[in-house]
Amino acid sequence: MAEPPAQASPATRTPLLRLVRRRARAFRERVTPGSVRARATFAACAVVAVALTVASLSMLSMLRADLHGRAATSARAQADVVARQVTNGKLGRLLPLGDGTDFIQVVDANGAVVAASQNVAGLPALSPLPQVKQLPGMGGAVEAVPGPDGGLVTPLTRWDLKVLGLEENQQVTSVAAMTPKGDEVVIHTGVSLVAADAAESTTALTLAVGCPLLLLLVAFVTWRVTGRALRPVEAIRTEVAAIGEQALHRRVPIPRGGDEIAKLATTMNAMLDRLDVAGQRQRQFIADASHELRSPIAVLRTQLEVALAHPDPDVRVELVEGALEDTERLQALATDLLFLARLSSSTGPGIGIGSGGVDRPGDPVDLGELVAATVRTRGTERCPVDLDLADEVVVPGNHLWLTRLVTNLLDNAQRHARSSVHIRVRLSAAEDEAVLEVRNDGAAIDPADRERIFERFTRLDDARSRDHGGAGLGLPIARDIAHHHGGTLAVVESEIDAEGATFQARLPL
Repeated sequence: MAEPPAQASPATRTPLLRLVRRRARAFRERVTPGSVRARATFAACAVVAVALTVASLSMLSMLRADLHGRAATSARAQADVVARQVTNGKLGRLLPLGDGTDFIQVVDANGAVVAASQNVAGLPALSPLPQVKQLPGMGGAVEAVPGPDGGLVTPLTRWDLKVLGLEENQQVTSVAAMTPKGDEVVIHTGVSLVAADAAESTTALTLAVGCPLLLLLVAFVTWRVTGRALRPVEAIRTEVAAIGEQALHRRVPIPRGGDEIAKLATTMNAMLDRLDVAGQRQRQFIADASHELRSPIAVLRTQLEVALAHPDPDVRVELVEGALEDTERLQALATDLLFLARLSSSTGPGIGIGSGGVDRPGDPVDLGELVAATVRTRGTERCPVDLDLADEVVVPGNHLWLTRLVTNLLDNAQRHARSSVHIRVRLSAAEDEAVLEVRNDGAAIDPADRERIFERFTRLDDARSRDHGGAGLGLPIARDIAHHHGGTLAVVESEIDAEGATFQARLPL
């Protein structure tokens, strides 16, 4: 008994499948066009080729059916004429040929020719080819139709036309008829299909030559049109590839018109504008931070060197205390820089960029209670703080960061106040915003400087001491916090007194 063939194990099939898939993928990559231009051209040519193929086959089929239908109609009309002669007993030995008819032959039940057209007179009767099915378009195709006056119809078959000396393709129609004596005869009429075949061949040749030419034309036009359409894209790609971090001022060309590519170029330029501004701000921030850190570090180093070299212990202690104060200022500056970095990256705890589509912080914070708690914690050692706090002014936000906003505004107000600071918390007139106002009775801020003070490391009085003036980061941090909460912070005119400066923060409820 023969053993069954061994089947491949799963361990053997897995590498084989991987090999087949790898080769299939490599073949697909080789035959698939790589560029958009080539893919578009290939797709257009494929669609047009399929459409032309279907249309050509349909045209040839319809043309063939029409030409053969006309030949069959002509042969049937001639057969009906002869059938009426048979029925009326007026059938002669020689039959005249009608227009377009090639031969006529009338055969009785015994197979004898009783009448025929002159060109086939004296020739034997048509005989069917044995065991050959009817194939349209081949010589001797037969159309069987009902005969007049209820005559019987012969089945479809193929006839041996060589007995009549006919070599060309013929459309043969056979109709049965009854003589007045009751004898049955079969009428064969034939119409040449040479003209139909020639028309088919000419049409097929025309399509065979014209379709590839049309396909080439479609490919050429698609390639050119796609190339012109994608030329701005290539220009944009080339320009973007040439833009480095030191060349963010460059912009991509915007093509004429308002199509999708022009919109893409406009969007790219808007993005480059934002990147350019961000890069400039980053470089300015680094330069300012380096400048701000350099002086305290130099002073600190000098103090430590003097303390190390001075023999008097009392002087040394004084120098070390001064160094500790400078270290605290450096620590505060580093903390502010870190805070700004967290704001810029929008990754603070529970907070996001309000203008960038990131969700705002959503913890409910009572702004009046927050201000009161901040003032109580600080005390009034610098100058007294007057509070005017409305109840139930609750905003969605981050408690810690809003505390930092109030602290920075209060630090700035107490630093520049002559005798007092006034803080007010209220609802806006439309009751859709919480309004926080911090006013001091110090010097007023010039309108030209009301936006500049919110720039990082900006001091309106550069000659004043850093110990008194701070690092110039408090107000920028406060404004960034307000923006991150979807609000604003600005210097406004005071409603009470023209003297001093009033900072107003508006936060959505």
